Amino acid sequence: MTSVRFSRLVQAALIYAILLITAFAVLVPIFWIVMSSLNPGKTLLSTTFFPDRLSLEHYEYLFTKTDFPRWFRNTLKVATGNMLLSTFLVITSAYAFSRFRFPGRRSGLLAMLILQMFPGFMGMVAIYVLLLHVGLLDTLWGLILVYAGGAVPYGTWLAKGYLDGIPRSIEEAAFLDGASHTQVFFHVTLPLTFPILTFVALTNFIGPWMDFILARIVLRSTANKTLALGLFEMVTGRGNTEFTTFAAGAVIIALPITLLSFFLQRFLIEGLTAGANKT
Repeated sequence: MTSVRFSRLVQAALIYAILLITAFAVLVPIFWIVMSSLNPGKTLLSTTFFPDRLSLEHYEYLFTKTDFPRWFRNTLKVATGNMLLSTFLVITSAYAFSRFRFPGRRSGLLAMLILQMFPGFMGMVAIYVLLLHVGLLDTLWGLILVYAGGAVPYGTWLAKGYLDGIPRSIEEAAFLDGASHTQVFFHVTLPLTFPILTFVALTNFIGPWMDFILARIVLRSTANKTLALGLFEMVTGRGNTEFTTFAAGAVIIALPITLLSFFLQRFLIEGLTAGANKT
């Protein structure tokens, strides 16, 4: 009995030790980047873990001496546009694959599954040439379309799994009452998919805030720069060493994502687990 109790204590101690190490590994970089944004000076050499004096000069510099507000506005447009368009495409395609039987359905699902196995940057040259020919290169709309198209395969599989778990008898009851497919979709099925819709919308909103590669390929002009492009230029090149200003920008970028994730975390977890488990 004593050995069993000792074994449980050791197991609990190991679990708490792993949790503490994980929390430490996650929180230290966040604390360091926040302290760097409040630390006077521009270089990493002048940055200390616990600064002697806290200052908001980097935040003021971002909003008054740089194009940060424009970068933020462009990124917000791209993130919001991608969230709305990709969520609409994902839920409609998932509904079609889940509820209808048509020629090419199985091949389409298999093609989407295979497409997820290839990294997105493999198609960069094709994306560049395509956007150039349709006149959408160096436009925010072009970037939104690229993000939305890339979100469909994974999102469709995820949402389809969730939709497969919703009993069809609910929709059949609505059909018996005289409802059309459109009415059933918008008034019966869509409200039941709120958790997975929230997850898809949030992930597609967060993506453009952190993506650099696709934005670098599509956007060329200064007026269309996003946050990732603008901040990256602060710390690249011999003359650009504004690391503490970069840290202030990173903190501001993290705020909307953190607030959204905190507010929607229940739906986020529920949508992810339900979509992953139900078939």
